[in-house]
Amino acid sequence: MEHTKERLQSIDALRGFDMVWIMGAPWLVQALYVIFGGEILHNFHLQMEHVSWNGFHWMDLVFPLFLFISGMSFPYSLEHKRKKNESNKTILIELIRRAIILVVLGIIYNGFLKLNFNETRYASVLGHIGIAWFFASVIYLYTSKMYTLLFWFAGIIIVYGAINLIFISPFAISADHFIPENNIVCQFDRWFLPGILYNKIYDPEGILSIIPAISTALLGMITTRYMKEYMHLSFKVKTATYLTIGAALILLSLLVNLIIPINKALWSSSFVLLTGGISILLFFFFYWIIDVLKWRKWAFFFRVIGVNTILIYMAQSIINFYGISEFFLGGIASKVSKNGASLILSVGYIGACWLFLYFLYRKKIFLKV
Repeated sequence: MEHTKERLQSIDALRGFDMVWIMGAPWLVQALYVIFGGEILHNFHLQMEHVSWNGFHWMDLVFPLFLFISGMSFPYSLEHKRKKNESNKTILIELIRRAIILVVLGIIYNGFLKLNFNETRYASVLGHIGIAWFFASVIYLYTSKMYTLLFWFAGIIIVYGAINLIFISPFAISADHFIPENNIVCQFDRWFLPGILYNKIYDPEGILSIIPAISTALLGMITTRYMKEYMHLSFKVKTATYLTIGAALILLSLLVNLIIPINKALWSSSFVLLTGGISILLFFFFYWIIDVLKWRKWAFFFRVIGVNTILIYMAQSIINFYGISEFFLGGIASKVSKNGASLILSVGYIGACWLFLYFLYRKKIFLKV
C-alpha cells in the first residue's frame, strides 16, 4: 500500500526523532549505563559525545540529519508556493528572510542579549542551517533537472575536498592538512569569522564549512524530488533505490576517508557522504513504517516534537525544564540512589519538554521561520 500525495508524516517524525537527541536523550543513556552497565550500553554511551576531531559518533549525525530533513521539506513548500502563483523573486525574498532570522536566532541563542560583545560567538548551529539551507534552496529553485541537482551535489563535495587537499594554512606547523592548526578551513575562520571561536582556533560552524553543508541540504531535496517524481514506481523499486544509494554513499565515504578524514568540525566531504547515506537509510525506515505500512501511533511522540523543532531548540535556553523536572520529581528522586535520581530527572526533563510541545500542538501553535 502506498502513501498519497500529502506531505509525508515520516518527515516530521524523523525530525522529532532527531531532535530528541538534543532534548535530553544523551543524559538518559548515560544514566542507564551508570545504573546497569554492560558492553552494549557502554558502547551506546560512548556515542553520546561528539568526537574531538576526526572520526564519527552518533551525536555527530544529529546536526546534518536535521539539515537533510530541512532540505526534504523544501520541495513541498516550493510546490505549495507555486500553486499560489508566487514568483521566483517573491520566493527568493522569503528564503533570504528565513536565513536572516535563523542567523539572528543563532546569535541570540549564543547569548548575545547578555551584551558581553567581547565574548559573543556569532557562528551558530541555527546560522549554519539557515545559510546552507538558503543556498541549497536557491539552487533547487532555479534548477529544473534532476541530473543538474546531482551535479551540484557532487560538484560541491569535490570542490570542497579539493580546497582542503590543495590549500594549507601559511602558518602550518607540519605538512598535515587535516589538523586544526594547519587546515585552511580553520585558518579561514581565524582570519575572517567575527567574535570568539567555539574551539578557540577553529569553529565547527565556521564560514567555509557552510559550503559542504549546502550539499547535505541539497541531498534532502533530491531525496524528496525522487519520491515525488517517481511515485508511480513500485515500493520494491524504491526500496532498492534508497538502500542502494544509502549504502553506496556510506561505502564511498569510507573510501574517501582514506584521503579526507571523516570530520564533523570541518564538515568534510567524507562526512557529507557518510551522514548523507545514514540519513537516507533512516528516512527510508521511517517512511516504510509510517507512510507505507501506516503504523503511525508510535510516531506521535516524535511528530509532536518534529513540528516545533526550532521552538524547542530555543526554549531550552530560556525555560528551565530541568527545574520543572526537579519540582515534580525531585521528591521521588531523593528517595533513590544518586544514579537512580539522575535517571528519573532525565526522564522528567524529556517529559517536561514534550508536554510543553504537546500543549502547543493541541493549541496549534507552531513556530514557522
